Amino acid sequence: MPVRARPRIDGTMQRMPEPITVQVHCRLTVTVDDPAAITDLAVRQLRAANIDWAEEEDDLETATAELRADLVRSVAAVADPERMLAGTPGLTIDGGHVWAELGS
Repeated sequence: MPVRARPRIDGTMQRMPEPITVQVHCRLTVTVDDPAAITDLAVRQLRAANIDWAEEEDDLETATAELRADLVRSVAAVADPERMLAGTPGLTIDGGHVWAELGS
């Protein structure tokens, strides 16, 4: 494994292993007891997001209507993969992808 080095306080170099990229796969099953609460949260988060709507195919009102009409899309919209490992020492979260589908 390649190694990096970082300076120590005494001026010598400390060898450090190169970072390793790991993909974490997770499947969550959730029960939605209050669909309106989920869609309302998804809409609030959408409205608060820093989105340049001029660069998007939809506008804010169309995107809002789509979230209100699709509970599965709203659940995916409020899922936050970065929170799962937030604060874990020794790793950096570089992004993620979340989707939702109806369960059985």
